[in-house]
This record gives sequence, structure tokens and C-alpha cells, in this order.
Amino acid sequence: MWDLIGKDLGQNGLITAFAGVGVVMWVSVVLSKRLTYGRIHGSAIAIAIGLLLAWIGGTLTGGQKGLADVALFSGVGLMGGAMLRDFAIVATAFEVQATEAKKAGLVGALALLLGTLLPFIVGASMAWAFGYRDAVSITTIGAGAVTYIVGPVTGAAIGASSEVVALSIATGLIKAILVMVGTPVAARWMGLDNPRSAMVFGGLAGTVSGVTAGLAATDRRLVPYGALTATFHTGLGCLLGPSVLFFVVRGLVG
Repeated sequence: MWDLIGKDLGQNGLITAFAGVGVVMWVSVVLSKRLTYGRIHGSAIAIAIGLLLAWIGGTLTGGQKGLADVALFSGVGLMGGAMLRDFAIVATAFEVQATEAKKAGLVGALALLLGTLLPFIVGASMAWAFGYRDAVSITTIGAGAVTYIVGPVTGAAIGASSEVVALSIATGLIKAILVMVGTPVAARWMGLDNPRSAMVFGGLAGTVSGVTAGLAATDRRLVPYGALTATFHTGLGCLLGPSVLFFVVRGLVG
């Protein structure tokens, strides 16, 4: 009987993935209410559980896709892949009210530009500090600090090695996790309580997954606004990384 159930769940991987995520969210909400009395949002707990499950899955199988390497949960790889991720991001934009979006104005545009340049400078500096001296590697790792999507896109465009591209992705993932976990903690200090501040924050933080999860744990009504500018941030990084930023770095390091 159990073999039959396991076979059916494995053959319907995407449905199993949605059901699994639903269970994780339910457990997270219960833990949030019972253990933290709502002080830590259920979304933040769900992120921690997801990271733990990914580590367990990778450790048990020796694979590189986390829980998706377990045959029963292979659908998680599709559910968390680029297609559904980008669909979800685009879908959130439909909840944005144009009148609220316009309030970000010049400040939002400036935040978008700074949110691209400052992480790049930090990432490029770290690459230099760890011994990378060629423009391709420095630019790729710096782009990874913008987001883990901009890094590999830039690396592929300028001919970076697979090892450097992997480092850029790891850099972006660390940033995303820090934004996910740190946003609910620092939300009151940053004034994240209105659409305008959420759009500025999305432009500065940049990472779509980090901003979306962080704002969901803070106030889910702000998610569409933060995701909107964070999405533009990814596009801007993919545009500037292999072009302007690469030429600037090459001009500096030769």
C-alpha cells in the first residue's frame, strides 16, 4: 500500500510539491502562533524549515538540488524553478495600484540604481580581497552580489568559468537569505509600513526572492510593491553587468 502511495506521489511530483509546501506553511503558522505568539511571522519560519529540508535532502542523496534530489519530492525542483518563480513575480505586479507606485518617484529610481551599484562594488571588492585579479571573475562575482540571477547571466555573457559562476550564485544566495531573515527584524527601524517605502526597499535590496519573502513576513500587503522594483532591479543588473560594469572593471584592473 505504502509503495503504491509513494509511486503515485512520485509520478505527480508537482502536485506533491504544492501539497508539501502547504503542509510546511501550516506547520509554520502554528509554530508562529504557539511558540512566538506571532512575533516571528510564519513565512520566516517556513523559510528556515525549507532551508533545513534542502540541506537534509542534499546530505541524504549527495546531490546538488536539495530536497528535489529525493525522488518523492522531485517536483520541488519544478515548483521552485525559474518558470513558476517568474510567473509568481509577474502575478504579484497585478496587485500594484498605479497611484501608489507613482509615489516612489525619483527616490525609487535612485534606490534602484544604488541597489545595483553598491552590492556590485561590495562583491567586486570581496573578489579582489580573495585573490581574483581578472576583470571577468571580479565582474561575475560582483554581479552575483546584485542577485544570484544577475551573476550567472553576466558570467555567461563575458566568458567566466563555471567555478566563478558558482561563486556568484552562492554570493547572491547568501544575500537573499540575509534579506529574508533580516527584513522582519529591521522593518520597524526602516519604516516598512507603506507601499512607497516597500518600493524603495525593493530597489535597494534587489533580490526578488529575499524581498518577497521578507515583506511577506512583515506585511504581505507590501509584497507586490517590493517585488515590482526588485524585478526591475534584476533586469537592470542583467543589462549593466556584462556591459557598463564589465568595461569599468576592465578599465580599472586591465
